[in-house]
Amino acid sequence: QVHLVESGGGLVQAGGSLRLSCAASEGAFSNNAMAWFRQAPGKEREFVAAITWSTGSTYVSSSVKGRFTISRDNTKSTVYLQMNSLKFEDTAVYYCAAGSRRLTGDRDLYGDWGQGTQVTVSS
Repeated sequence: QVHLVESGGGLVQAGGSLRLSCAASEGAFSNNAMAWFRQAPGKEREFVAAITWSTGSTYVSSSVKGRFTISRDNTKSTVYLQMNSLKFEDTAVYYCAAGSRRLTGDRDLYGDWGQGTQVTVSS
């Protein structure tokens, strides 16, 4: 349904910053919410942050609140994740997700996923 392409991952030192981008196809707008999830080796896929196209309302995981900011540019059909004060435990593959009617951290409510982009934080 919705095609999502993440970019911006890389290797950074602890305390550094990185911005991820998710370019979405037009179909993403009909399903209002989009989100970022992450998955480290041997771990479950974890919710990070979500945002709505219509109002820009956000919902952020307590594990990253105050450090990460999610935003979107409707004209570019792109969602961003600005990551500051990065920690070693933030290391994971970050995935962009779409398809939810509402802001939620439940991964089962997102039906479309990008291929993921690797974020590695060195200690």
